[in-house]
Amino acid sequence: MKKALLAMSLAMSCMAVGMTAAVAQEPYPSRPITLVVPFPPGGSTDTMGRVMAKALGDVLEQSVVVENKGGAGTVIGASYVAKAAPDGYTLLVSSGTTFTVNPAIRANMPYDPVKSFEPLGIVGRTGLVLLANPKVPVHNLKEFVAYVKDPANKQPPYGSYGTGTTSQFVGEAFLAEAGLQMAHIPYKGSAPAMTDLIGGQIPFTFDTVSAAIPQVKQGTVRAIALSSPKRSKFFPDLPTFVEQGYAGPEMDTWFMVVAPRGLPAAVKTKLESALRTAVANPEVQKSLEAQGFEPDYGSAADGEALIQKELPIMRGIAERAHIKLD
Repeated sequence: MKKALLAMSLAMSCMAVGMTAAVAQEPYPSRPITLVVPFPPGGSTDTMGRVMAKALGDVLEQSVVVENKGGAGTVIGASYVAKAAPDGYTLLVSSGTTFTVNPAIRANMPYDPVKSFEPLGIVGRTGLVLLANPKVPVHNLKEFVAYVKDPANKQPPYGSYGTGTTSQFVGEAFLAEAGLQMAHIPYKGSAPAMTDLIGGQIPFTFDTVSAAIPQVKQGTVRAIALSSPKRSKFFPDLPTFVEQGYAGPEMDTWFMVVAPRGLPAAVKTKLESALRTAVANPEVQKSLEAQGFEPDYGSAADGEALIQKELPIMRGIAERAHIKLD
């Protein structure tokens, strides 16, 4: 009897070991993946997230489901992913706001921009533009500087799409380099800032290329300078800040896909490869461009390097301009 029980116990142990090995060797991905978008549904980032979710799903031959977790300037969605299991089934697509802006302006962060995430790749970028109301006699940075310095104009204000956003950071970086003083008017989003710019309530704003495209084409606003390191394909005739003699605001808004830190090497390699293939798809590129994003794949290593490069820059701007949210 004892021998029979021992044999049964050994058999069950072997079965358990076999089942554990089978689970461990289960091919990835074997179930749906969640791609968290830390913004509400309907915005440009949400649209881009859905484009990338479908493209990744096609490459991986597995469903990739978008889950919107907006709020607190992407902190809610990013924190959720940071605390998720590092198994490749919970991913995040977000902008530099999550990784380099929030850490510069928030004292108590529920995630670490470097230690909490495993970059998988950069998928797209969009520059920021200094915009003017067409009735303001400014067509380039030289004229802009002269206009702001003119005592008759009483230090005109500039608008952004919110305190602590990349639009304010670009504005403050440029003003510091140019030695200008302007009042910052933060709006709750790009749309109300653009409405006031068009209506003449404010003379200038800093906004993304994607938001500016329709208004510039219609002539309701005028583009003065682009913050990206190179010209935008959407505004090929618009010189950058650098081309006009100012290096301070050489930055753009970029979007990256990340996972919780600690991914198994094989899973990370597969996700990196899938993301690279997805961004290279002409249909995906066309969809991204339709939203005003320039497809611009960067590897996981590029993503790590970008965060490390921008973190001290953003912290420096925030400190000089006294930008804080808490």
